[in-house]
Amino acid sequence: MPRTDPEGHGPVRYGPPLPEDGLPVLPELTAALAAAAARADGEPVGGGPALLEAACAYWDRRGLAALPDRVAAGPGAPALLLALTAALGGDVLVPRPCAAWWAPYARLLGRPVFHVATPAECGGVPDPYALLETVRRVRAEGGDPRLLVLSVADDPTATVAPPEALHACVEAAAGEGLHLVSDETWRDTLHAPLDTVLLSPAEMLPDRVTVVTDLAGALLPPGWPAAVARFPADQAGRALHARVLDVLTAMGARIAGPVAAPAAYALQEPEPVTARVAAAVHLHARVATALHSRVVAAGPLSRPPRTGRHLYADLGPLRSALTAHGVGDAQELEEFLAARLGMPAPGGHRFGDELGALRVRLSTGPLLGRTDDERAECLMSPSPLELPHVQRALNHVKSVFDDLRDDAQRWEPPR
Repeated sequence: MPRTDPEGHGPVRYGPPLPEDGLPVLPELTAALAAAAARADGEPVGGGPALLEAACAYWDRRGLAALPDRVAAGPGAPALLLALTAALGGDVLVPRPCAAWWAPYARLLGRPVFHVATPAECGGVPDPYALLETVRRVRAEGGDPRLLVLSVADDPTATVAPPEALHACVEAAAGEGLHLVSDETWRDTLHAPLDTVLLSPAEMLPDRVTVVTDLAGALLPPGWPAAVARFPADQAGRALHARVLDVLTAMGARIAGPVAAPAAYALQEPEPVTARVAAAVHLHARVATALHSRVVAAGPLSRPPRTGRHLYADLGPLRSALTAHGVGDAQELEEFLAARLGMPAPGGHRFGDELGALRVRLSTGPLLGRTDDERAECLMSPSPLELPHVQRALNHVKSVFDDLRDDAQRWEPPR
């Protein structure tokens, strides 16, 4: 029987981290960090003037006007979400599936978390009718839903919510008086930016949306934790900003002084940064497309990746083969694929999906090579998919999934 209690079988409640890009650090970022390494004073809670002004300019270029006194910085998006959850109070709503780090921070505060189904065409935003029904049910049972966390450019599904789906969700949330936190960590990693329409909920509902962006999505290495939050410009936004700073102060959650320098530099988006982001996004888009084609050819279901450095696959069609290998749930699938593929393969249970569903997130970073030289070669090559080490990695993935497909066909009962 599938386990109903995942506790005690692997670290199922927390993690995994964001998909890494696997690339060498941009030299200009290293220089900015080195120049600030001797800095003895700490960055103020919520970020110093240079960092906040750079964050405002970053959002201004994306059509989201921002003021320094409505922006806060923290050592990663999880710290900001924890502070926002504590400041807003009430129960939390998230889509199913959702980023692995969203729900644990609410639970750490003792806040109930309710997962809401997503529409067929995308992940990251709840289906509006499912959202309304969930809010009605929670309130009928004495709950107090106040916060909805969503992402237009999504982890784990690698989809981008179309404007009509986002608008329906935002309209439903506004009607129920919910505050929205829009995780826009992956907005700068669109695989086809000229062919993809990405709207922020803050453009649709400016007075009730706080935008959070973790710079590890596109601008900084994940080992240099930094994130920024943009609050509504009205009085309620001012009050929320103040409460969040109170929580960050209580947590001692401030960006390290030396890290603030490359964070501000990256947010200014000088040419070296924009060129690297464009090159990295293009590289991961090509590898993600190749990975997707090899996975779905063996039978799993997966939406084509449109953003980020990952894809989300449902191995339900291969259940018979996986059962024969002793795999009956997402935790066992994670362990099985990690061993077979030789790279992390976090199961869908980490993202709020049911433990019994055979879903997994696969990342492109591990396919770029094992050494800095190999990964740098991927970045510089006009044909990275033809590099021997990338071909070997993709062929290995194909072999693992093809073997499962062959096993499933072998054990399929006769019709």
